Amino acid sequence: MAQHFFELIRPDHNFDFVGKTRVLLLSSAAMVVLSFLMLPLNLFIPGRGHILNFAVDFRGGSEVRVDFAKEVSPTEIHDAMEAGGYKDSEVVSLPEFKNAYLVRFPAVSALSPEQAKRAESALREKLGQESLRKFEFSEGGDKAYVRLSKQVEPAQIQEILRSIDINTNQVQRFGRPEDNTYEIVLVGLSAEIRKALEAKLGAGSVAAIPSLGSISAKAGKELRDNGIVSLLAAIGFIMLYILVRFDFRYGPGTVIALLHDAIIVVGAFAVTYKEFSLTTIAAILTVIGYSMNDTIVVFDRIRENASKMRDKKFTQIVNLSVNETLSRTILTSATVFFVTLAMNIWGTGVIRDFAFAMNVGVLVGTYSSVFIGSPILIWLNDKAMASQKRSSRSKSGSTPV
Repeated sequence: MAQHFFELIRPDHNFDFVGKTRVLLLSSAAMVVLSFLMLPLNLFIPGRGHILNFAVDFRGGSEVRVDFAKEVSPTEIHDAMEAGGYKDSEVVSLPEFKNAYLVRFPAVSALSPEQAKRAESALREKLGQESLRKFEFSEGGDKAYVRLSKQVEPAQIQEILRSIDINTNQVQRFGRPEDNTYEIVLVGLSAEIRKALEAKLGAGSVAAIPSLGSISAKAGKELRDNGIVSLLAAIGFIMLYILVRFDFRYGPGTVIALLHDAIIVVGAFAVTYKEFSLTTIAAILTVIGYSMNDTIVVFDRIRENASKMRDKKFTQIVNLSVNETLSRTILTSATVFFVTLAMNIWGTGVIRDFAFAMNVGVLVGTYSSVFIGSPILIWLNDKAMASQKRSSRSKSGSTPV
């Protein structure tokens, strides 16, 4: 007794995919153009100001989540940060939490480079120009070290710093007594942020600061560059794989489909202005792998049918192959899509951003395998056949009688 397997679509269907490729290619071109246009447009849209909503991973600086005890507007938070000395701050609402916002700003520690210079100048002025031998502070740290030519009371150093609005938890002697070195323990950045916000919004307005992360601008640039390199490397290795697996006609369609998918996923983040982070790069790499896998399945069937059905036109073979793999394509895509959709609905933070990228990527990846990769394959095959015919005519015309 023959087994019957579930078929989402009847095996005898014959949808005309190839006949609709012109309209759908124009739609894809429009989406790609929109994706590119949104990048510079975001620079001029109020509340955005960057081509993408880069996370601290890429931009450098600090990102702090602040939960407020009352309703406040992003403008009020921005003004409070500016008044507290935190310039160029950016405020992003977190709809999944009540009265919660992400606040991003360039500073990565309680002591900025400008404040460190002011502190060094103040110490020289108050303790004597020749007294200060060394002032050490690394951006992102919570401690500074002062080396003097004479002994002073730690409280005196603390008072000098307080006079220029630098708050410290403690100043104490450090190392050997004869070194005259002092360790300055700075007030934490989260405490400084709370102080700046409550000075403008009122005491007790900040309910909690659940998280704070910082990364230097140099490290952020390095992470961004590494993310771009990883995308390009992934596409490069995929091109090598296609070169080994198929002939030249199949490779360009696969690569263009991958680029199409990656560009539209980035465009979706540009349009929605969702946070773009290292997790998003991971999602785009996953989408590229998924899209390639889907395209390979379709192309394998095309190659198989082309060797068996030499009496049919190549466009007919492509259309038949797409129809034969359609049920498998929809089932596998739907499985991934609904899993990531659940993550998108009930997930939070970077999980939701990853799921959003996957949702968009699965849709465009499935679409591009049929309507991007296949038409390019047909076009390259037609070019190859025409070239072979011209070569054959040329050889037959030059043969001596």
